Amino acid sequence: MKTYFLQVAALAAVVFLAACSKSPDSETKTSAQVAASATPAPAAPDPNLPEKKIEILANDQMKFDVTAIEAQPGQKITVTLKNVGTMPKMSMGHNFVLLAKDVDVMAFIEASQTQMANEFIAPELKSKVIAHTKLLGPAENETISFAAPRTPGAYHYICSFPGHYAIGMKGVLTVK
Repeated sequence: MKTYFLQVAALAAVVFLAACSKSPDSETKTSAQVAASATPAPAAPDPNLPEKKIEILANDQMKFDVTAIEAQPGQKITVTLKNVGTMPKMSMGHNFVLLAKDVDVMAFIEASQTQMANEFIAPELKSKVIAHTKLLGPAENETISFAAPRTPGAYHYICSFPGHYAIGMKGVLTVK
Protein backbone atom coordinates (compact mmCIF):
# COMPACT_ATOMS: atom_id res chain seq x y z
CA MET A 1 0.00 0.00 0.00
CA LYS A 2 2.84 2.36 0.88
CA THR A 3 4.41 1.71 -2.54
CA TYR A 4 1.11 2.58 -4.24
CA PHE A 5 0.96 6.00 -2.53
CA LEU A 6 4.59 6.69 -3.43
CA GLN A 7 3.85 5.83 -7.07
CA VAL A 8 0.78 8.15 -7.10
CA ALA A 9 2.80 10.95 -5.47
CA ALA A 10 5.61 10.48 -7.99
CA LEU A 11 3.13 10.55 -10.87
CA ALA A 12 1.49 13.71 -9.48
CA ALA A 13 4.93 15.36 -9.21
CA VAL A 14 5.75 14.46 -12.83
CA VAL A 15 2.42 15.87 -14.04
CA PHE A 16 2.95 19.03 -11.98
CA LEU A 17 6.49 19.55 -13.29
CA ALA A 18 5.38 18.94 -16.87
CA ALA A 19 2.63 21.52 -16.46
CA CYS A 20 5.11 24.05 -15.07
CA SER A 21 7.51 23.58 -17.96
CA LYS A 22 5.08 24.23 -20.80
CA SER A 23 6.45 26.27 -23.67
CA PRO A 24 5.36 29.94 -23.90
CA ASP A 25 3.23 29.09 -26.94
CA SER A 26 1.00 26.86 -24.86
CA GLU A 27 0.50 29.24 -21.94
CA THR A 28 -2.92 30.41 -20.92
CA LYS A 29 -3.36 33.96 -22.17
CA THR A 30 -4.67 36.81 -20.06
CA SER A 31 -7.71 38.76 -21.26
CA ALA A 32 -5.41 41.64 -22.24
CA GLN A 33 -3.28 39.28 -24.35
CA VAL A 34 -6.38 37.88 -26.01
CA ALA A 35 -7.68 41.39 -26.75
CA ALA A 36 -4.32 42.43 -28.16
CA SER A 37 -4.08 39.34 -30.35
CA ALA A 38 -7.65 39.93 -31.57
CA THR A 39 -6.66 43.38 -32.84
CA PRO A 40 -6.44 43.15 -36.61
CA ALA A 41 -3.29 44.45 -38.24
CA PRO A 42 -3.82 47.89 -39.74
CA ALA A 43 -4.73 47.69 -43.40
CA ALA A 44 -2.37 49.22 -45.92
CA PRO A 45 -3.73 52.28 -47.71
CA ASP A 46 -4.98 51.87 -51.27
CA PRO A 47 -2.11 53.18 -53.45
CA ASN A 48 -4.59 54.16 -56.19
CA LEU A 49 -6.26 56.81 -54.03
CA PRO A 50 -4.81 60.23 -53.22
CA GLU A 51 -3.74 60.92 -49.65
CA LYS A 52 -6.13 63.06 -47.62
CA LYS A 53 -4.37 65.50 -45.26
CA ILE A 54 -6.34 67.00 -42.40
CA GLU A 55 -5.24 69.53 -39.80
CA ILE A 56 -7.39 69.70 -36.68
CA LEU A 57 -7.03 72.47 -34.12
CA ALA A 58 -7.97 71.70 -30.51
CA ASN A 59 -8.54 74.59 -28.11
CA ASP A 60 -9.27 75.51 -24.50
CA GLN A 61 -13.01 75.71 -25.29
CA MET A 62 -12.91 71.92 -25.82
CA LYS A 63 -13.75 72.02 -29.52
CA PHE A 64 -12.19 70.56 -32.65
CA ASP A 65 -12.30 72.98 -35.57
CA VAL A 66 -12.90 70.05 -37.96
CA THR A 67 -15.90 67.90 -37.06
CA ALA A 68 -16.49 66.10 -40.35
CA ILE A 69 -14.09 64.22 -42.61
CA GLU A 70 -15.00 62.26 -45.74
CA ALA A 71 -12.83 59.54 -47.23
CA GLN A 72 -12.99 56.61 -49.58
CA PRO A 73 -12.50 53.06 -48.31
CA GLY A 74 -8.79 52.39 -47.90
CA GLN A 75 -7.75 55.98 -48.57
CA LYS A 76 -4.64 57.12 -46.72
CA ILE A 77 -5.53 59.79 -44.18
CA THR A 78 -2.94 61.92 -42.45
CA VAL A 79 -4.22 63.85 -39.44
CA THR A 80 -2.22 66.55 -37.70
CA LEU A 81 -3.68 67.51 -34.35
CA LYS A 82 -2.52 70.85 -32.95
CA ASN A 83 -3.33 71.95 -29.42
CA VAL A 84 -3.69 75.74 -29.83
CA GLY A 85 -4.83 76.19 -26.25
CA THR A 86 -2.78 77.66 -23.42
CA MET A 87 -4.01 75.69 -20.40
CA PRO A 88 -1.73 72.97 -18.92
CA LYS A 89 -1.88 69.43 -20.28
CA MET A 90 -2.97 68.05 -16.88
CA SER A 91 -6.16 70.12 -16.99
CA MET A 92 -6.73 70.60 -20.73
CA GLY A 93 -4.82 67.95 -22.71
CA HIS A 94 -6.25 66.91 -26.08
CA ASN A 95 -5.99 63.85 -28.30
CA PHE A 96 -7.59 62.49 -31.47
CA VAL A 97 -9.04 58.99 -31.09
CA LEU A 98 -10.74 57.37 -34.10
CA LEU A 99 -13.04 54.56 -33.01
CA ALA A 100 -14.11 51.47 -34.92
CA LYS A 101 -17.57 51.39 -36.45
CA ASP A 102 -20.49 50.85 -34.08
CA VAL A 103 -18.43 51.39 -30.90
CA ASP A 104 -20.55 52.60 -28.00
CA VAL A 105 -18.81 55.97 -27.59
CA MET A 106 -20.22 56.63 -24.11
CA ALA A 107 -19.07 53.21 -22.86
CA PHE A 108 -15.61 53.91 -24.33
CA ILE A 109 -15.49 57.32 -22.61
CA GLU A 110 -16.63 55.89 -19.27
CA ALA A 111 -14.03 53.11 -19.35
CA SER A 112 -11.26 55.51 -20.40
CA GLN A 113 -11.87 58.45 -18.05
CA THR A 114 -9.71 57.04 -15.25
CA GLN A 115 -6.92 55.84 -17.53
CA MET A 116 -4.56 58.79 -17.16
CA ALA A 117 -1.48 56.53 -17.38
CA ASN A 118 -2.78 55.27 -20.75
CA GLU A 119 -3.57 58.75 -22.09
CA PHE A 120 -7.28 58.17 -21.36
CA ILE A 121 -7.65 55.09 -23.57
CA ALA A 122 -8.82 52.04 -21.64
CA PRO A 123 -6.39 49.17 -22.38
CA GLU A 124 -9.23 46.66 -22.66
CA LEU A 125 -10.79 48.79 -25.44
CA LYS A 126 -7.63 49.55 -27.39
CA SER A 127 -8.73 47.03 -30.02
CA LYS A 128 -11.68 49.37 -30.73
CA VAL A 129 -9.32 52.22 -31.70
CA ILE A 130 -8.39 52.59 -35.37
CA ALA A 131 -5.87 55.40 -34.83
CA HIS A 132 -4.98 57.91 -32.12
CA THR A 133 -2.53 60.62 -31.21
CA LYS A 134 -0.83 60.97 -27.88
CA LEU A 135 -2.28 63.42 -25.37
CA LEU A 136 -1.06 66.90 -26.29
CA GLY A 137 -0.34 69.90 -24.09
CA PRO A 138 -0.40 73.56 -25.17
CA ALA A 139 1.48 74.35 -28.41
CA GLU A 140 2.11 70.64 -29.07
CA ASN A 141 1.13 68.78 -32.22
CA GLU A 142 1.32 65.27 -33.60
CA THR A 143 0.80 63.79 -37.05
CA ILE A 144 -0.54 60.27 -37.61
CA SER A 145 -1.37 58.37 -40.81
CA PHE A 146 -3.74 55.46 -41.29
CA ALA A 147 -5.91 53.83 -43.93
CA ALA A 148 -9.61 54.69 -43.87
CA PRO A 149 -11.65 51.63 -42.93
CA ARG A 150 -12.67 49.45 -45.89
CA THR A 151 -16.27 49.24 -44.69
CA PRO A 152 -18.35 52.33 -45.56
CA GLY A 153 -20.08 54.07 -42.70
CA ALA A 154 -19.71 56.60 -39.90
CA TYR A 155 -16.68 56.38 -37.60
CA HIS A 156 -16.58 58.66 -34.58
CA TYR A 157 -13.48 60.51 -33.49
CA ILE A 158 -13.20 62.06 -30.07
CA CYS A 159 -10.94 63.65 -27.51
CA SER A 160 -10.93 61.12 -24.69
CA PHE A 161 -9.72 63.54 -21.98
CA PRO A 162 -12.39 63.46 -19.23
CA GLY A 163 -15.31 65.79 -19.95
CA HIS A 164 -14.16 66.90 -23.41
CA TYR A 165 -16.42 64.63 -25.45
CA ALA A 166 -19.47 65.74 -23.42
CA ILE A 167 -18.71 69.41 -24.14
CA GLY A 168 -18.47 68.69 -27.86
CA MET A 169 -14.94 67.60 -28.73
CA LYS A 170 -15.98 65.07 -31.36
CA GLY A 171 -16.42 64.51 -35.06
CA VAL A 172 -17.28 61.90 -37.65
CA LEU A 173 -15.21 60.30 -40.38
CA THR A 174 -17.62 59.22 -43.10
CA VAL A 175 -16.30 56.50 -45.38
CA LYS A 176 -18.19 56.25 -48.67
